[in-house]
Amino acid sequence: MRYITLRDLEVSRIGLGAMGMSHGYTGAGTDDAESIRTVHRALELGVTLVDTAEIYGPYTNEELLGRALKGRRDQVVLATKFGLVSHGGDGTWNLDSRPANIRTAVEGSLKRLGTDHIDLYYQHRVDPHTPIEETAGAVAELIAEGKVRAFGLSEAGPDTIRRAHAVQPVTAVQSEYSLWTRGIEDRVLTVLRELNIGLVPFSPLGRGLLTGAVRSTDAFDANDFRRGNPRFTGDNFRHNLALADEVRAVAAEIGATPAQVALAWLLAQGDDIAPIPGTKRVARVEENTAADALTLTAAQLDKLGSLPPAAGATHSEAQARMLER
Repeated sequence: MRYITLRDLEVSRIGLGAMGMSHGYTGAGTDDAESIRTVHRALELGVTLVDTAEIYGPYTNEELLGRALKGRRDQVVLATKFGLVSHGGDGTWNLDSRPANIRTAVEGSLKRLGTDHIDLYYQHRVDPHTPIEETAGAVAELIAEGKVRAFGLSEAGPDTIRRAHAVQPVTAVQSEYSLWTRGIEDRVLTVLRELNIGLVPFSPLGRGLLTGAVRSTDAFDANDFRRGNPRFTGDNFRHNLALADEVRAVAAEIGATPAQVALAWLLAQGDDIAPIPGTKRVARVEENTAADALTLTAAQLDKLGSLPPAAGATHSEAQARMLER
């Protein structure tokens, strides 16, 4: 596994998103033992960047990682997020990045993760009711106290990034970015490179669609958020399956899997990018990390890069209102 630097953090070029082990996807939370084996296998393969959030579960994903990383904490750049739980206020799925709420959140995350510090602490979504300067200042205090090493933002727009960075340098911005979700390239990515901020793409495999393994939504259980996602419904879904077949065709040419091709394309976009494909299975983490050794030709990159965008919004209307992009 090769490594890159997100401003001041050295991380594996491919990380591990842990959300689906406990939250959001079909089967989440049903096999913690396999999820823990997956974390351990990722570490064996050289993965160092592991990502979670207090809202995943809520809380159960951090607890799971705390168990998985016991005795292995020094092998990991551990990232978690605050801001989608209003502690002592309106509860889960409510934006709250007030300094007092961040204080409560970090103590809970530290306890659940079984650690005395968080390597990369993201604001999960921008809170329009709290000036970003106050939020950045609160994280700066946690950094000074040694409870946090680095500050990150998730799905923040250019103005918010600049204002936060002026108070406390931002190490990384997390945003959805993949072969067919490229809206950040013109507005956000240029600002990140200007300010020497790394990019951590989530959903780099299109929530499973780019792997070619999802051909129907019939097997999604009632808790799978993709059931209501615009990209997985009706004509949008059929259009997006055809795009996935284009990725599959490139993969067949070079003896790779579609997931590996999608990740290799993303890695080719710069050495300041560390995607975090999510999985809860050992076989998948082995497949995903193998993309680190895959190099696409210029012609293959051009072919993939010229694919039309996916049909449908990336989020539901309620979720989209929390995005700045």
